[in-house]
Amino acid sequence: MSTPTPPLRLLLVGSTGTVGQQVLRLALADARVERVIAPSRRPLPSHPKLENPVLDFIDLPPDAAWWQVDGVVCTLGTTIRAAGSPAAFAAIDRDLPVLVARLARQAGATRHALNSSLGASLAGNLYLRTKAEAEAAIRGLGYPSYTIVRPSLIDAERDEVRPGEQIALVAARLLRPLIPRRYRPVTAEAIARVLLESVLQGEPGERIVESEELLY
Repeated sequence: MSTPTPPLRLLLVGSTGTVGQQVLRLALADARVERVIAPSRRPLPSHPKLENPVLDFIDLPPDAAWWQVDGVVCTLGTTIRAAGSPAAFAAIDRDLPVLVARLARQAGATRHALNSSLGASLAGNLYLRTKAEAEAAIRGLGYPSYTIVRPSLIDAERDEVRPGEQIALVAARLLRPLIPRRYRPVTAEAIARVLLESVLQGEPGERIVESEELLY
């Protein structure tokens, strides 16, 4: 008879974003999660299982006790337009996820799940190349269990206004039956479930989940 796995401590970064909110909701409701550490710039609603360091991500405290977790889910992400420049975009979508992953790994984390993008490639445009660079840098940290999720357009109402994405989403909803599965919009909840489950299961090795695998 197998021994039940003890509940895990989970670090979630990007908890106020579209996918991150869903990961937080699911994690707080999951008995396999003992505690969720979700650093954010603004306070989150309180919960008995939630630890919410409110801080500026520009200067993360490398010796904070809350880095000591079992696994990390990273849903950080923005757009070049919202960030204001290519450098600022790379700082949020590549440098910050890698720094968080490094500090957690140094503190003992063994599981990591990264929300990336469909088409991430070092040969792609700035957006896709930056996503691929984040994937590769975290891969190099040696997490025993590492999952990369590459969703297409996210079908959700965002707090942040993204006009181009909204237009594309409306068109994609109308034309859904004609769009190849790989490029169809996916829900934030579907992405969140795969990210969370991959960390909770902690299967050894690397797994890449492409967008069509997120469709119900």
